[in-house]
Formats: sequence, C-alpha cells, structure tokens
Amino acid sequence: MSQFFYIHPQNPQPRLINQSVDVLRKGGVLVYPTDSGYALGCMLGEKNAMERICQIRHLDSNHNFTIVCRDLSEISTYAYVDNAAFRLIKNNTPGNYTFILKATKEVPRRLMSEKRKTIGLRVPSNEIALALLEALNEPLMSTTLMLPGNDFAESDPEEIQDHLGKRVDLIIHGGFLGQKPTTVIDLTDSAPVVVREGTGDISPFQ
Repeated sequence: MSQFFYIHPQNPQPRLINQSVDVLRKGGVLVYPTDSGYALGCMLGEKNAMERICQIRHLDSNHNFTIVCRDLSEISTYAYVDNAAFRLIKNNTPGNYTFILKATKEVPRRLMSEKRKTIGLRVPSNEIALALLEALNEPLMSTTLMLPGNDFAESDPEEIQDHLGKRVDLIIHGGFLGQKPTTVIDLTDSAPVVVREGTGDISPFQ
C-alpha cells in the first residue's frame, strides 16, 4: 500500500518533503500536485519507475514525457534555448506552461520524442512541486495523472488512492485541484507555436 502524506499547499512541511524525496531516491513513483492537476513523477534515471508509470497510464513508446525543473538554469541543461526562447520562458515561468524544445544529450533517449529529438520542459508554480524539486536538487520526470479512458487530470487525492493505492509508492495530498492542463508551446522553430491551449495565457506567444 502506498504512503499518503498531507502536505500544506502554501507552506509545505520540510520533514514530509524530505521523506518524499527519500521515496524518489529509492526509485519510487509518486503522485504529486502541480498547477494543472495531479501528476506522476520519478527520477530521470529510474527506468523501472518510468515503466511503472507507462503501465499505470497505458502509454506507448511515442508518449512525450515532461522534465519538471525548478528554474531556468536547469532548463538550459536539458534543452537548447536560444535568446528569443529564453526571454519567452523567463517572462512566463513559473507558470502553467509546458515548453517543447530540442533536447540536449543530458536527456535520456527514452524520454525524448524519437523523431524530433524534443523534450517538454516546465517550471511549475505549485509550492509543493517547487519544494520537492528544491529538496531533490534535480528535475523530475513527469506526466499528467490521467487514468485510462479519462480526458482530464485527476484532482482528488483520495480517489487517486482508491485507484492507485497499490501501484505507486507515495501519494501527496496537496488539496483538491483544477483539472485544466498546461498550455503547450513549441519553441523549436523561430516563431512560437501554440500546440495546446490550457490554463496558461497564450497572448505572449502570438
């Protein structure tokens, strides 16, 4: 049975954040809150944890995972960012956006788009997610927690426990969240392309 932590949405308890990081460092899969519903996360190098996430969500090898970073310096480690893209990302993070960028060699091949060699990156504004990233001191591999057959991210951690209590290592209860996804912006070419309109305002990219 998974562990279940109640973590304060505005003032995350350091003890519980550190215990959550211990779960990740041991190869665990956790459910954690973001600014667009709950997500599944694990460490970048944990292939077995990633395979467990794929089984939970029924994902195939073409799925684009997201690397969740705490700041811009981490983004530039995992993606090629030119000056124009850097300004756009800087002006709109942390926030409700996922940016598609060309991946660097730091990104494990299994995480990037096979054909385009791209990766999704984001800096969340959720306080619990940021506290986890700060304590972990490296990014998370992440994907929205949408159960098979559903079109929206899960928003109720107690329902998540009912569905996944035996399939993940930790569920963080960070409140009941909205279900609208992030706005996805492709920054691989000279002009930004809005791939999906979600909670993030698209006007800065038009």
